[in-house]
Amino acid sequence: MDVLLDVRELDKHFGGLRACDQATFQIETGAIAGMIGPNGAGKTTAFNCVAGFLKPDGGLVSFAGEDVTGFPPHRMFDRGLVRTFQIPQGLETMTVLENLMLAGEQQSGESPWRTLLLPGQVRREEERLEARAHEVLEQTQLAHQAYIRAGALSGGQRKLLELARALMAEPKMILLDEPSAGVNPALIRRLADHIRELSERLGLTFLIIEHNLDFIRQLCNPVVVMAQGRVLDVGAPDDVLANPEVQAAYLSGQRTARSA
Repeated sequence: MDVLLDVRELDKHFGGLRACDQATFQIETGAIAGMIGPNGAGKTTAFNCVAGFLKPDGGLVSFAGEDVTGFPPHRMFDRGLVRTFQIPQGLETMTVLENLMLAGEQQSGESPWRTLLLPGQVRREEERLEARAHEVLEQTQLAHQAYIRAGALSGGQRKLLELARALMAEPKMILLDEPSAGVNPALIRRLADHIRELSERLGLTFLIIEHNLDFIRQLCNPVVVMAQGRVLDVGAPDDVLANPEVQAAYLSGQRTARSA
């Protein structure tokens, strides 16, 4: 398969702390890749450098064959790379459907002049967005929640809504940050099934930060392991978790957490 995301010798430091230290990994098109490591390993920093929320101090980020190193989030979004975030508090009073429509592209209605001068165009775009939102709600099995306030959703349903908002952009790749966190264990498998189905049916590529190793095992291949800003290993989940260097990094992280 073609390489969609290519990260080479990525560096990012905050003062004297090297959050990413020559981090290198590749993700192929259509893969569901995981990223694991102890707390402070540099996973979120790597995510933010890839998605454009942090500018790397060195290295290369290539997406779909284009050098996108240091591109801001909106340019990464335009190229089809989307990162999910928790639903902002201000949007919790909006319905699930409204949340999806707000996340859609090409909204002429945001301009008061277009609303006044081109009402027909604005109306057609609203209709297109609503139709697309209903389609995504069906894909994520949230159609029955369309007119419920986002703030009334369970933890698992919120994660599905975050995923659905990302799908509104019709992305090539989605970055998910701890999708199983705060989710009822009974719903975690359902969430994994949704991600797998989207990858198989739509050809979407995923990169997932996750502390739940069972979730990683059942869903992700390859798995990128980070510790102290470096990539320790990349491979199948059982292979990387059997790596003595990876096991030592996790044990070291647990000791650090207990002593903190």
